[in-house]
Amino acid sequence: MLGSRNYPPPDDLAPYIRRFYVFDADLPDDFVVQDSLLAENAFVRILLRGDWQWEAKPGQWERAQGALLFGSNSQPLNVRVHGAFTVIGFAIRPSAWRALFSQPASLFVNKLSPLEDAWGDLTREMQDQIGAAQSDTAMVEAMCAAIRTQLARIGRFKTDKLIQQFERIARLDSTIRIDSAARELGLSPRQMERRCMACYGLTPKAILRRSRFLDMAEAMRGFSTPKEEELATLRYFDQSHLNREFHRFAGMTPGRFRKSVTPLFTAGLKLRVEGKEIE
Repeated sequence: MLGSRNYPPPDDLAPYIRRFYVFDADLPDDFVVQDSLLAENAFVRILLRGDWQWEAKPGQWERAQGALLFGSNSQPLNVRVHGAFTVIGFAIRPSAWRALFSQPASLFVNKLSPLEDAWGDLTREMQDQIGAAQSDTAMVEAMCAAIRTQLARIGRFKTDKLIQQFERIARLDSTIRIDSAARELGLSPRQMERRCMACYGLTPKAILRRSRFLDMAEAMRGFSTPKEEELATLRYFDQSHLNREFHRFAGMTPGRFRKSVTPLFTAGLKLRVEGKEIE
């Protein structure tokens, strides 16, 4: 039995955090879930239960445990978990990256790192509070307390307003041209690229390509019901182009994606859809 529960951030953290979530599964000890993640946001994920691994290099699986910082993805990040699991965490808005981390987002793309490397002892304090929590509400409150402390430590409470605008553009108009998006933000394409690299860790082109793929994946999974003309703008130039993008972002053909069971990837899509509802 798989279950996911998502929670909006309190008002003071809404500029920094997109959503909190709890995802758990009561599975047999010998059951293995293997899937991929493709996140627009960096995530903090706290692995409370389950034997987790991630594919650091092709064919090289490494154990993952505790509180981890997952960078945003330009390609699928393969993970697997043995037995029952529980994971909680939160999605970080790209426009808030520099308010929460001193290192550039580009250092964390397509990998996961111990959160303690970035947040120090605060990570252990947060984990201790979560370990003592008796409810989702208490776990979310523990994460909120840690986020507020980190915001005060960095001391840069302002988010990047132009990246905040680009977040919205990328999520709601993924087929926009790069020069048009830059013009809408009042930036040159080069200026926009530098800001995206600092906050997302990716170029604007990579961000929009990924967003376009995720828009199509949402429709294929039944999470959105775009009108025919909207779907037409998402379709690619030809089948070869479509296949190429699906291989890049899902590691499989569109036909195989339709048939595949992808519980972790699908949970991420669901979180993305719910995030759009509060844009």
